[in-house]
Amino acid sequence: MLQALVSTASRWLNNLHRSWFETNEPTVEVAPAPPARQRYQRLNRVLLADEVSRTIFHEFGTHRRTERGDEETGWVLLGVREADEVVVLATLPAGAQRSAGVAHVRFNASAQALASRIVRQWDRRLTMVGVVHTHPGSLRHPSDGDFRGDSHWVGQLRGKEGVFGIGTADGDEPPPGNAVFARQPRKHMQCLGPLCLSWYALGQGEQAYRAMPVQLTIGPDLALPLHAIWETIETFGEPLDRLCRQQAQVSFEVVQGAAGKALAASIKLAEADSKLRLLMEKDRVQYHLFHDGDVIDIDPKAAPLDRAVYLILAELASRS
Repeated sequence: MLQALVSTASRWLNNLHRSWFETNEPTVEVAPAPPARQRYQRLNRVLLADEVSRTIFHEFGTHRRTERGDEETGWVLLGVREADEVVVLATLPAGAQRSAGVAHVRFNASAQALASRIVRQWDRRLTMVGVVHTHPGSLRHPSDGDFRGDSHWVGQLRGKEGVFGIGTADGDEPPPGNAVFARQPRKHMQCLGPLCLSWYALGQGEQAYRAMPVQLTIGPDLALPLHAIWETIETFGEPLDRLCRQQAQVSFEVVQGAAGKALAASIKLAEADSKLRLLMEKDRVQYHLFHDGDVIDIDPKAAPLDRAVYLILAELASRS
């Protein structure tokens, strides 16, 4: 059975590729039909939840201070596509397992696909609306390589149009001792200290990006709880995404584990008040059977994760 929350957006994520030196056209799939009352027009602005903006600036700045700070990085954007604007409500980071250098970044597709599923359980309106990635130096505009990939890909988005943010670190440093606050020198730009984000839109068949006015609204980054467990999502992304495509009732939550935040996945079983629960922390997974108020620890002694789940389900089926 297919997971009910499978979305076209999450399947596109499996083909997402951002590289200046290679091309990899995503598989073309028909986007879910919008409600009959919705008629998409050309985008006039991108509206960012304030927590989304904070997430990008904070993680961009943190990334630059790491040993991989000279590499490109990025975020997939999830949000709500309105008639003539996009409201961005979630960010999915490229992750530590990305392939990146000083002139390209390729996202970890399995982690992105799983995270997209999880976030859409919390708000099913969300769909993929665009991508942010960083550039070295002062190139505040998408490159020719960006265009070659994006021009093929945007036709799969709702409204056949996407938004693209370009991050650079060529802004002005504030004087010592002065408070740092965001400025908007142009309608399509946001600057916080030396960090700048420049926003663009590109529609299917268009020959060039166009600068896109950006505004903030009070709102969350719905995917922010997942950033704290991104290492776990990258580790188990592929088998969990495969499991979701095979099982109909898999649900997720971020919980407190033994050493910090952890990812819990629950699979509802046929018996009433019964479920199989997986608790994942970094590279460790625990299996628990909940039945009639009892909790039973299980060690299937198998890997990968999805194989272990099916061995447990097979054993339960034989005993029933």
